[in-house]
Parts: sequence; structure tokens; C-alpha cells
Amino acid sequence: MLANRSAGLRARVAHQVCTVRPAAALPASRPTPGKFGRSQGAKTNAISARALSTTSSLRNSNAEFSRERELGAKEETNDVTTTDRLLKESRKRADSAHQVVPIRSRILWSEALMRQSMPPSTADPDTSRPNRIPPDVPRNMHDSYCELLLPFASSPELLEQYTNASGGIRTGMLLEHLDSLAGGIAYKHMLGPGVEVLSKDQGFYIVTASVDRLDMLAPLYPVRDMRLSGQVIHTGRSSMEVAVRMEALEKDGREQTIMLGRFFMVCRDARTHKAAPVNPLSLTTAEDKQLFALGETHKDRRRARTSAALDRVPPTSSEAEELHSLYLQYGNYGTSTGKSENEPFVGPDGLQRVWMGDTRLEKCMMMFPQERNVHQKIFGGYLMRLAYELGFANAELFTGCHVLFVSLDGISFAKPVPIGSILRLTSHILHTTQSEKFPGLIHVVVQANVVDVATGKEQTTNDFRFTWCTDHNIPVTRKVVPKTYKEAMLWLEGRRALEMGAEIRTLRYAAGGPGIHGTEPVKKSDDAADGENRVGGGWRDAEEQQ
Repeated sequence: MLANRSAGLRARVAHQVCTVRPAAALPASRPTPGKFGRSQGAKTNAISARALSTTSSLRNSNAEFSRERELGAKEETNDVTTTDRLLKESRKRADSAHQVVPIRSRILWSEALMRQSMPPSTADPDTSRPNRIPPDVPRNMHDSYCELLLPFASSPELLEQYTNASGGIRTGMLLEHLDSLAGGIAYKHMLGPGVEVLSKDQGFYIVTASVDRLDMLAPLYPVRDMRLSGQVIHTGRSSMEVAVRMEALEKDGREQTIMLGRFFMVCRDARTHKAAPVNPLSLTTAEDKQLFALGETHKDRRRARTSAALDRVPPTSSEAEELHSLYLQYGNYGTSTGKSENEPFVGPDGLQRVWMGDTRLEKCMMMFPQERNVHQKIFGGYLMRLAYELGFANAELFTGCHVLFVSLDGISFAKPVPIGSILRLTSHILHTTQSEKFPGLIHVVVQANVVDVATGKEQTTNDFRFTWCTDHNIPVTRKVVPKTYKEAMLWLEGRRALEMGAEIRTLRYAAGGPGIHGTEPVKKSDDAADGENRVGGGWRDAEEQQ
């Protein structure tokens, strides 16, 4: 069945690529058209019309695009449920030790600097490398299983290290742990189940290429022990897909999956930095074959998303109409009245207009060696935490209230971040929406750029996408409006992400999933501790408040 789904998905991708004319899209290198909020004459209007127009074949694809989103949401929901079940079965066959391979650098930074200054033949002799099993030898899927226990309920000292200002758990730190766990799992797959530490000279290194969406599946409480676990579920020639889970462990022995995500890892040769082969998987059980088939489906789905991305094909006609309606209601203000476009303006829906560019929030940081990984670059999980915390702050500033984490909608890792570089993290609010369960949903992008001090040029290294919701069901009173064509495409990307998330959550509610939504206003008693009624970075189950 999964194989048929993969074939069907490839056919739909091919059909979509054939029916869309990429020439109508705005190339990344083309100068940005005029701003939404300004009248620039007939010539500019003609350019904007051509940029936002779509071909007749694309107009006819609106229904198909909607069906693809619904189908993608169903497949994602089913895949998460299936993966969760299969990982539980696979854990029973794994080594009881479950040791985690640390991927932080074990050598002193002074030693690393000395080794970098030495000739390769001296600094990295072949004789110092471990006896790695040849990359063509298959590995058992469960041999890569690792888990990390965080005993928050039984260790107040540990909980104190993770507690945020609202009394909840710092979700950014948990995401950092998940990335570290995924890296350790990938190394364990390559080096064998008996590996405990990584040697100085592996001959290869593994990096995170991307992270698929990761949703909150159940409430996150700081009073329960947490178990982070995962294993390799799919391999390609030089890539691996690692599935990770976060579970809450009740005192009575019950377990509840809180989050489940997928990390796409790639292997590189330590000398040439080109693709290096990874060990294939030996599929010995029905569960292994199902997990591997899911990995094939996820690979096809990544290709489908890439093919349908707005930097490759133009928006659908319904999306173009939505942008035009937004322009008429919000962007055209001031053109005919003579008022400044920067004056406060409330639209017909009662929401205050905020230009997307005005939601910018950034921070610059020096990258120190204390946050390096085994191949002497900045640890990806650390970047995830920094991006999460900046996006969280931006969402709170935009809404004016406390926000709760809903989902990680995707991360791409384009380039490594060197130690000693200056990192610029820039965040924007891309889109907001509301529903019956969520009066305020906010989609945020955080872009990480490495700045060349000598030239001032920047290179994008990472792109992070997050969704938060307002706490206590506080509605959003502001509306993000793009000015440029590039911002309009980002606005549509945020809209697509929120629509996909809404489809997924609707399906999970229909299937009897936990009641995950913003908290109702709760009256705090006089003797309640500060933050007791907050979940801070997590969720509260609706049943708890009834």
C-alpha cells in the first residue's frame, strides 16, 4: 500500500510540474517589483499584473492544489500514527543499554586549531582512524536505536535548568536535544551498536540537511519524566532519515507521545567534503519494511514540496486573487487619499495593518567554540534553539501576549556555521490566522546568515519555520501585509504552512487525539505560585480545565 502511495505521489508531482509554466514565476535574481502600498503608474501596474497572473492551466489546478494539500495532511497524519506505533515495537528489539553517542567535540579547541594548521598527512593519518565496517555491509534498523531520559519529575535540580519564565519547559532546549540525538543515532548506524564515543578521526562526518515538520501531539507538562528516542528508518546512497520521538512517562507506567519528527542526515567525506556512502539497512521484520517504505514516501514528498515551491512555480490563481484582495483592502491605502502608507490603518475586518518588513527582529552573535560539534563547526541543535527563542520573542511582541508552541514546520541547513564567525539571525512574521480552536495562530520565519566581516557580505546557512498560538485564547488583532513581491511569496508560504497545519490538526481531533489548543483563561488563586496556570512553551489539555 505504501509503495502504491509513493508511486501515486510521484505521478501527481509529474503532473503538477507539467501543468505549471515556470516561466511565469519571478526569478530570484530579477529586481523586486514595486511596493504593494504605492501607485507607480501604468507600467508598474502592468508588471505587477504579469507577476501575479497565472496561466489557464494553473487556474484549473486550484482544485487539484487543494486536493494535494488535503491528501498531504492525511498522509502526514497517518504516517505519524504509524511511525509512532512501529517505533514502539522496534524499541523492544533494541539493545537494553540504549547508549547515546555524544556528538559534541571531545578535543580541546587549542588542539583543534593546531590540527587545522598541520598538513593533512600529519594531522589526519589513516592509521589513526577507527576500523569502520565497510559501507556496503547492511545494518539492522534497531541497532541504531538511542534514547535519552530527562527525569524532570524526580529531579528538581534538572527541571530548574530547563524551566522558562512561565514555569514550563524551554522547548528550544528540547529541540536542541532532539537534533543532538538524531546526530548520535546516525553515527551509531555508521559505526555499529557498540560505539560509545566518537574518535578524533572518523574519515567522515554527518550533518543535518533538513528537518520535516514536528507537531505537538499532546500536552507538555514539566512534572513528568521525558524520554527522547529514535533510530534510522531509511537510508539512501549517502543519506539517512532518522525518526525521533519525545514521550512523557507517567508514574503509573503509562507513556504518551508528545512530539514526533524526522531528521534528514547526509554523510560527507572528511577530506573532500563530498558525499560519502552510508551503510544500507537490513530489513528483517515487517515493522522494518513498513518504516523503510515510509521513508521512501517521505523522500517523494520532499521532492513534491520542492517542485511546488514558490521559488520554482508561480502561485495558483486563487492565491493570486487572495493577494489582490489583500492589496485592495490593505495595500492600496493612501494611494487615493493622499495619506502616508505608514499611518495606522484598520482594515474592514477590524485588524490593524502591519507591514511585513516592520515585524523584523534580529540579533547578531559571535560563534564561540564551546558550541561546536565533532567536525569543528557550530552545533546545529544550538542554532535551532537560538532560532526558536528569537521566533518566540517575535511572536510575543507581535501579539502582545504569551504564545504557545504549535509546530516546527520545517528547517533547512544549507551551509555549516564556522566557529569564530558572526551569525545574524533575522525573524519575520509571515502570516496569521484564526479558527474556532485557535483564535490566534502566528507563522514565523527565522533566517540565519553568516556575515563576512571583511566584505560585509552574508551567506544564508539556515531557514527555520515555526508556528505558535496565543495563550488563553486571546485573538490576534493585527494583520501582516506584504509590500514587495518577495514578501508576497513569503506571505503565501506562511499561509500554506498554516493551512496544512490546520488540516493535520483537524484530522487528529477527528481521530480522537488529545485536545490540543490554546488554554482558556484560568483564574489563579491567591496562594498559587507565579506561572502555575501557564504551560509556557507547551500545551494544556482542555479536559484539565473542565
